[in-house]
Amino acid sequence: MTMSRCGAKVMATTGPRLFSKGTTIIHLLKPRVENVRVPAMGGVRDFSKMTFEKKKTAENQPEKESSGGEADQGNKGEQLIVSYWGVKPMKITKEDGTEWKWSCFRPWETYKADLTIDLKKHHVPWTLPDKLAYWTVKSLRWPTDLFFQRRYGCRAMMLETVAAVPGMVGGMLVHCKSLRRFEQSGGWIKALLEEAENERMHLMTFMEVAKPNWYERALVIAVQGVFFNAYFLGYLISPKFAHRMVGYLEEEAIHSYTEFLKELDNGNIENVPAPAIAIDYWRLEADATLRDVVMVVRADEAHHRDVNHYASDIHYQGRELKEAPAPIGYH
Repeated sequence: MTMSRCGAKVMATTGPRLFSKGTTIIHLLKPRVENVRVPAMGGVRDFSKMTFEKKKTAENQPEKESSGGEADQGNKGEQLIVSYWGVKPMKITKEDGTEWKWSCFRPWETYKADLTIDLKKHHVPWTLPDKLAYWTVKSLRWPTDLFFQRRYGCRAMMLETVAAVPGMVGGMLVHCKSLRRFEQSGGWIKALLEEAENERMHLMTFMEVAKPNWYERALVIAVQGVFFNAYFLGYLISPKFAHRMVGYLEEEAIHSYTEFLKELDNGNIENVPAPAIAIDYWRLEADATLRDVVMVVRADEAHHRDVNHYASDIHYQGRELKEAPAPIGYH
């Protein structure tokens, strides 16, 4: 009886407002996100500070106006990214004021490659670990030549999927060592990760030139899985051997890109325009070609050769990497 009287009073008070003209059940059920505060772990989330960013997909489909009973398909090529953390994408422009379109690297990470570097430098293997590293790399070249032959675009793409692994593995292990020992790394963590990122950018560039087949993609998965684990164990056992082997790998890369250039100069491979990502990353001229790209990539490989042979020499002298300043930004 008491509950019935309370219910009658509530309806008498709120009824006119609830069921006034223009108010429907949908309005009553529709949440007001403008000022809703929901308790959560660690505090209260204020949805009034939510940001909504539009991300356009590769296909920019024109908007269609809905008419009659048809559904609106205008946002088919867009996605809404919802965030209440306040993290917003940076709007970056080039020096000429045009919008920077790459999210995988920033303008301050670009550079002009040093093409004057000596490409013929070679570390002569004298010790047993050096000879083992040298002949290991040489033995890997035979199946690569047999599989790719003169398809240097696909060869470069495959090479970069392997070349980007050592820097990441080495940087990770040096990082963990620095944490375990409570000591600095001399900048070698950053230097090795820079190398890995640079090699990955080579791959992103050649992906625009040579499209891998399904069996080449499968080969990449198999080779990367084997090489990552083998190099990881090798670096744990002997960093000087691991760096020396990468130095010899880079020497082979220089040779491969030199042969690539010969094929381009002989007209056996079409000297197509350089991909846009390469023009921005290496600050090439707007009319740069594939030959210009191969030139700067070969110069990068020569720099990686020097860094890894240098790192191996540090270990051979009974020192640690942290005792020698890392060549950060050595391109």
